[in-house]
Amino acid sequence: MATEKSAVFIIFGGSGDLAHRKLYPALYRLFKAGMLKDHFAVIGTARRPWSNEYFRQTVVTSLEDFDDDKRMMENFAMHFFYQSHDVNDSDHYIALKQLASKLDDRFETGRNRVYYMAIAPRFFGTVAAHIKSEGLKTDGYNRLVIEKPFGRDFKSACDLNDALSKAFTEKEIYRIDHYLGKKMVQEIPNLRRKNPTFDKILNNEYVSNVQVTLGESLGVEDRGGYYETAGALRDMVQNHIMQIIGVVAMDEPEVMEADAIHEIKDELFASLKDLTPEEVSKDFVRGQYDTDNMGKLNPYRKEDKVEEDSNVETFVAGKIEFKNDRWENVPFYVRSGKRMPKKSSRIDIVFNEKVADLGIRPNTIVTFFIEPEEGSSILINGIDYQSVKQDLIKYPEDPEIFNDAREAYESLIIDILAGDKANFTLWEELKSTWKYIDVIREQWDKESPKFPNYLSNTMGPDTADTLLEKDGNSWIWN
Repeated sequence: MATEKSAVFIIFGGSGDLAHRKLYPALYRLFKAGMLKDHFAVIGTARRPWSNEYFRQTVVTSLEDFDDDKRMMENFAMHFFYQSHDVNDSDHYIALKQLASKLDDRFETGRNRVYYMAIAPRFFGTVAAHIKSEGLKTDGYNRLVIEKPFGRDFKSACDLNDALSKAFTEKEIYRIDHYLGKKMVQEIPNLRRKNPTFDKILNNEYVSNVQVTLGESLGVEDRGGYYETAGALRDMVQNHIMQIIGVVAMDEPEVMEADAIHEIKDELFASLKDLTPEEVSKDFVRGQYDTDNMGKLNPYRKEDKVEEDSNVETFVAGKIEFKNDRWENVPFYVRSGKRMPKKSSRIDIVFNEKVADLGIRPNTIVTFFIEPEEGSSILINGIDYQSVKQDLIKYPEDPEIFNDAREAYESLIIDILAGDKANFTLWEELKSTWKYIDVIREQWDKESPKFPNYLSNTMGPDTADTLLEKDGNSWIWN
């Protein structure tokens, strides 16, 4: 039986797509599970002049693809309230404070607050400052949840962090990376801990290379305006890919608790090998999708809100290295792209011939599928690892461990309510990854790429294959 949690959620951007597509369904699943029951309320805020009744109707509509229990959905929606809000108007925060206080009393929430920023990043600092200046913080807990992007380079990330730190402590700030909420990513440290042989060979003595692929079959769709300011490097590598690498490559902490985990991850990201402009040109490639071979799909430059001569990359591949004892000289090949043949997020760990000394097949490949096979599939040399007769990875005692995976946002909201920051990104980690990414971005901004350079529904530009071939390697998924 789930332990009931108590809080008032204030969702800035409560009328928007993220809230309806991800947050409300996640909260509803917690409601059905009993983690949220009688002692919670949700305040949605945005500029639109909605009533409580209309807001609740939109919430129920957002749940209809997940459930057909109309009564349950309506009971859930009765915990929702709406306030039209201008993020720059102090009076609106005072009204928000008064509403939240009434809901504290009505639902007996313990004066616990979760402030969720489902709004444009340019408003993060403004909202945080008003939360403090208008006295919204309470004597319960106060947790500020931030969606990406957290800055667009090292300097802007520092500026944003400085602004947030004036209103909230680092302990109170929860920077969401939804890949850290995915079951398979969360399970990798447990598999390492429960399988000593597997953990023993995760180092430069036995690993040839590690590959992380976050492939998407769709183009930019309705996000052309955002993508023109971001690109694949900022959108996918600086956050999602780096955090996945952190889970795979970090040393085992003394205890599996947030502080110990982040201390180890800090050390790992601080050991990223410094890049020179020459190394950027050698070790990182970019691409932009064209139409498909039938001429039916829009090239990126024809997408809505995209410049006709845009040099924004929709694909990136690169070689990341660390200068620490465990991983020195092991390449971490990464790639992420739009309009690839299918959606697939995966980690391929390629071992060398030395694993034969431990009774393991030489050049073994272990593949973790993150999505779309959410938390359900691990392959060893292309075979489901339940069927592999060796001691490299033992199947968990609970065979359903990967089959009952929660959706990422549901898992992360549970952690927020519990005050557990193990699966969130801390500032020190962001500092290291932004410094690294900035070197790549600055070099690319000096160049004029020949775009578009790969067809839609392909694996990206040929240079992505050449990147590995120079080292005598190749992509496992090709």
